[in-house]
Amino acid sequence: MEKNTEKIGKEKEQKEKEELDDGKIREYGQTTLVNEARKSKIHLLSIIGEIEGHECLPQHNKTTKYEHVLPQLAAIEDSADIDGLLILINTVGGDVEAGLAIAEMIASLSKPTVSLVLGGSHSIGVPLATSAKYSYVVPSATMIIHPVRMNGTVIGVTQTYEYFEKIQERILNFVVSHSKIDKDDLKALMLNTGQLAKDVGSILIGAETVEKGIIDEVGGIKEALAKLYEMAGRE
Repeated sequence: MEKNTEKIGKEKEQKEKEELDDGKIREYGQTTLVNEARKSKIHLLSIIGEIEGHECLPQHNKTTKYEHVLPQLAAIEDSADIDGLLILINTVGGDVEAGLAIAEMIASLSKPTVSLVLGGSHSIGVPLATSAKYSYVVPSATMIIHPVRMNGTVIGVTQTYEYFEKIQERILNFVVSHSKIDKDDLKALMLNTGQLAKDVGSILIGAETVEKGIIDEVGGIKEALAKLYEMAGRE
């Protein structure tokens, strides 16, 4: 009788855990990858759609909410069970302050971190991709690098342009300090006038991001997970 009760209790606990994991995937695009053979746990974080800042975007927009991501990153750092973090990125960019906050948080983690760019990592997605300790890009993925844009009313005074310049410097300095690209080369890509029909900037595809020194290597999920296991000493 006691064995049956214990078995039912374990089954109930397992079911609740599965429902919780499913809920985390649906709600936040996050889950934990458990590899029994390697005795490892890798946290999976998806950064998709548009990075949402202090203002809520329309419900039909796919978004990554920084108020969800930041506490989870803190929990990963504090957890003795999590061996590393895998970040899947497919974003059009979004709020600069929120994107940089997430990027700085990822960069400050002591755990092994690997990013994988799928589809695109545009605008503020560039520092997010470089924030991990090692980065991958699939061959068909793109990066769009362009100057800072602002929405709404902009006052056309010197102070406004100085403020834009400061924001741009923050982004440039972060990417340069977390990748192999030279600052002047990155700035040249950002201010290129020959690629985008209605904008200033550059489009890089797959291997071009590696050639420029922004991303470490071309690869997919297999390579990204293998790198994480290696970094965590779980080969």
